[in-house]
Amino acid sequence: MKTVSDQPLDLQPYKSVDNETLSRRIEAVRQELGSKLLILGHHYQQDEVIEHSDLRGDSLQLSQMAAESGDCRYIVFCGVHFMAETADILANGPEKLAERGGERVAVILPDLAAGCSMADMAAIQQVEDAWEDLGEWIDTERVVPVTYINSAANLKAFCAKHGGIVCTSSNASAVLEWAFRQGDRVLFFPDQHLGRNTALKMGITNDRMPVWNPHEEQGGLTEGQVRNSKVVLWQGHCSVHQMFSPEHVRMFREQHEGIKILVHPECPQEVNDLADISGSTGKIINTVRQAKPGTKWAIGTELHLVNRLKKEHPEQEIHFLSPVVCMCATMYRIDLAHLCWSLENLAAGTIVNHIDVDAEVAEWSRIALQRMLEMR
Repeated sequence: MKTVSDQPLDLQPYKSVDNETLSRRIEAVRQELGSKLLILGHHYQQDEVIEHSDLRGDSLQLSQMAAESGDCRYIVFCGVHFMAETADILANGPEKLAERGGERVAVILPDLAAGCSMADMAAIQQVEDAWEDLGEWIDTERVVPVTYINSAANLKAFCAKHGGIVCTSSNASAVLEWAFRQGDRVLFFPDQHLGRNTALKMGITNDRMPVWNPHEEQGGLTEGQVRNSKVVLWQGHCSVHQMFSPEHVRMFREQHEGIKILVHPECPQEVNDLADISGSTGKIINTVRQAKPGTKWAIGTELHLVNRLKKEHPEQEIHFLSPVVCMCATMYRIDLAHLCWSLENLAAGTIVNHIDVDAEVAEWSRIALQRMLEMR
């Protein structure tokens, strides 16, 4: 297999090809590569991309499923950068490599510009600086770093090196409980809302959850605030979930009698507190699937997922919890043109946009992920 340096097919011509033609060409490559290829589609992807995915789910679920495949040698991840990193870390772990006789699975991200604004709000140097600053006031040996899965691999590695762990939106409570058994405090990054909403349900009050601003000296906090803390939150957020407001909730309740509000815990506390149900992407999907016909929902999460649920459940009344259209712009970068381009390069023997996590970073990241997966 050649690499990206071997003059890959030019992307530009793909941008003028209609979606129907691109779809046929994508399917042709899928047929050619067979079980050696797995296309992963995150829930937030566009419908036309999801239609070509072999597996659909959230980021960790997709990576785990792909890693379990014995035949797969190429993963094309229709998601964002940190998701592709996780797939590389799990699919190319020591046990998996041994099962394949040392052969690695190549992970491809159709568009390298598909990042995550939330993940970008916590850079490794910022976190290392914060850790050092915290050490001037408290014993960081008793602080447990917890990073949301929506973060770069080097942050997952940082957590592992300092006795910490990774969490998802579905297991954040269990992870925090585990962390408090290991130490006195938690440094939670990069999403402040998930950390806050989870800790509030555990009885931790806002006055014990100061927010660390990486752009200010000492995080913009005082020594007293840090010493009084139970959870130090990072000043980060999801650009999609941040935009939902209490006014949106009140508007839907006023205009739709009997409507239920269903939101993701990445939404601000003021929205989360007003919701009927708050939960991960998987919980949102399952809640709608299990609801009775005629149930009315206003759902606060990514637009493509809400619209897909609306299509799949015409027996229910489903609304996007905002009058303003807001989608995950970085997810939207993965389109049929990029998918077809990356697949046809692969079929031609060239791997483009290869996501290959540094070996040491991958090893430490795997430890943090494994701690979470083994947690009881």
